[in-house]
Amino acid sequence: MKPINSFDPTRRKVVGGLATGMAAAMATPAFAQSSSSQSAASSGAGDSSGGDGSLLNKQDPTSQYPAPPFANQPQEWPGLAGDMDPRPDHGEESYKGSGRLQGRRALITGGDSGIGRAAAIAYAREGADVAINYLEAEESDAREVIELIEAEGRTAVAIPGDIRDEAFCRELVETAVERLGGLDILVNNAARQQWKPSITDISHDDFDATMKTNLYAMYWITQAAMEHLEAGAAIINTSSVVAYDPPKILLDYAMTKSAIIAFTKALAKQVAEQGIRVNAVAPGPFWTPLQPSGGQPDEAVESFGEDTPFGRPGQPVELAGVYVLLASQESSFTTGHVYGAAGGSGQP
Repeated sequence: MKPINSFDPTRRKVVGGLATGMAAAMATPAFAQSSSSQSAASSGAGDSSGGDGSLLNKQDPTSQYPAPPFANQPQEWPGLAGDMDPRPDHGEESYKGSGRLQGRRALITGGDSGIGRAAAIAYAREGADVAINYLEAEESDAREVIELIEAEGRTAVAIPGDIRDEAFCRELVETAVERLGGLDILVNNAARQQWKPSITDISHDDFDATMKTNLYAMYWITQAAMEHLEAGAAIINTSSVVAYDPPKILLDYAMTKSAIIAFTKALAKQVAEQGIRVNAVAPGPFWTPLQPSGGQPDEAVESFGEDTPFGRPGQPVELAGVYVLLASQESSFTTGHVYGAAGGSGQP
């Protein structure tokens, strides 16, 4: 396996998605919020769920999770969830599965933290075996995810490596297929986001790294996966609300997130006759290591999410059910769609 350099920027992006048409389908997952969870403790918000902590009960979303101001907490790329304050809630204690993905086999890039980690935990608790890809610098976060998957009695496969390298991307798929015994779900989630004030500040190496991480890798990995995917399989790509309203400091990143939507819609048409579904998730601001590790200026991290109608960023667990839905048979007539979750702001 090709080793990676510790500086190498390959990471998952803030993602997410809930659309209006999902309300009925999302009614079935069983979630639970521990009254002693670290997220709630960090926010100072009380349990408004009626006493038993169930997320199926009515809660006030404005106070359900931590809101800014947050501590100044710059990290070196690629950043670790374990070093964030408050630590993100990926569903470690709060997601409860109900067997919706029993026997499925999933590969998730950027599965060590953020949205990828939330999807990995949820998939395992829904009965799937899971392989995750991540950078070697993220090993401490990844090891926690592997332990959580194994705690559910599911197969967990850790595949560290640099997805900017075509040979590794193809090796990644083959390793996942071999270790899992096949592949049913592919989540292209890893991404690179580094803010720059001007196009003149984006070096050739920066631009190349973003394109290869966010686009080339998705193309290489998906292409390699196609020979292993059968009817009923699902591909889920992580886009972003910046595809619709790009911030001026995220020019190269926003370019890639827009391209992911076009890729998703075109591929969905290509593979529909094979019975393979392809969808995307486009989240707004989510509390992940992507932000304090160069994804935003330090001062923006301190106020991150305050401009949403809910006044806070989303937590990764708040997207877990979306990734489960898009992977499950409940969304059997859904392909070529983009789902968003941005706390009341952004599109779609």
